[in-house]
Amino acid sequence: MIAAFPGVQETKARPAVVLSTEEYHRFRPDVILGMITTQSPRSYAPSDHLLTHWREAGLHAPSYFRLFVVTLPQSKVRVTGRLSDADWSSVQRCMQSGLDPISGG
Repeated sequence: MIAAFPGVQETKARPAVVLSTEEYHRFRPDVILGMITTQSPRSYAPSDHLLTHWREAGLHAPSYFRLFVVTLPQSKVRVTGRLSDADWSSVQRCMQSGLDPISGG
């Protein structure tokens, strides 16, 4: 998925992970996305993940998932690849770490 992430130092098209479900997409015109970046985190957080299978996902360089969430209209994003099952499981753990309503208070 490629999307423009507003609010980062420079708004530009960058890879993203779709976090929203098909159920969500049936009722909403937008997509919930998490950012993918080639920039190594300054301090690694539980909500960051180095993508192990970045080539298989269609990425051009080693990349990190970062729990930087945005919503964009479906028309503003395009699919370019798919995460491996292992990377997707790690992304789900990142989301739980950063968004779990029970631990997040």
